[in-house]
Amino acid sequence: MAQAPQTQVKYQYVDRLEVAETFADFVNRIQFDGQTLRLEFCVTRIEDQPASEGPRATRYPACRLVLSAAAAVDLMNKMQQITASLIKAGVLKADQPTPPTNLA
Repeated sequence: MAQAPQTQVKYQYVDRLEVAETFADFVNRIQFDGQTLRLEFCVTRIEDQPASEGPRATRYPACRLVLSAAAAVDLMNKMQQITASLIKAGVLKADQPTPPTNLA
């Protein structure tokens, strides 16, 4: 029995200006359970300390983001595109392949 061809879904993006932007300066945890990718983003606060004690900082969770497996794959693909653009712009250096070691 022949299957009907699937039509491509066309998505329309609608911006919602009321959605707040969250700042983070550290990724504390990434966990994949087979179904969802969980990311925890943190913000670092430097505490006032006497100069003799040296600086001390505390990290606080700023956002916990949970993505479906499909969204996680989409995120990885987009991060690879950004990485390639940063390498091309000279902001990042590409990893040099390591030569194989002689096992004999």
